[in-house]
Amino acid sequence: MTIFRVEVWITDLLSALERQIFDFLGFQWAPILGNFLHIIVVILGLFGTIQYRPRYIVVYTVWTALWVTWNVFIICFYLEVGGLSKDTDLMTFNISVHRSWWREHGPGCVRRVLPPSAHGMMDDYTYVSVTGCIVDFQYLEVIHSAVQILLSLVGFVYACYVISIFMEEEDTSTPNIWLPWPTQADT
Repeated sequence: MTIFRVEVWITDLLSALERQIFDFLGFQWAPILGNFLHIIVVILGLFGTIQYRPRYIVVYTVWTALWVTWNVFIICFYLEVGGLSKDTDLMTFNISVHRSWWREHGPGCVRRVLPPSAHGMMDDYTYVSVTGCIVDFQYLEVIHSAVQILLSLVGFVYACYVISIFMEEEDTSTPNIWLPWPTQADT
């Protein structure tokens, strides 16, 4: 049982690290910040599981609800639900023109740099032509978020289970309290 507990958090951690790498490649600052916090909390949950600290696992379960909400937002963002647009600079905090790394480097994508127009800016990415992608970048981002949601839901359910096991063990253990008067057990 202990090995499975650890595997849940390690799988979540590896998935978050993979996502962090691709967000760094695309200079997506909002997801980088979210991934960083998620990695810290997953490590905290892993530590809580190994060291039998239910409070750390409670922090993980609360964060998981926020993490699922964030990933639902990312899915809505890339699918352009509710007036959101994947072409805005929202994910980069409006400080750069970078977009998802998958936009130009997805599976099967052929990237071709076009000469900038007379009115275009040299550092603008509009002069890059991408063709032949097997899967569009927004669907890859949605898949990443969906995987994060699934791992988080499994982690949430298992964290609740682990917390209940820890609390049950705490309730059945005998307290080591010294009382100045004799009790029924002493006589």
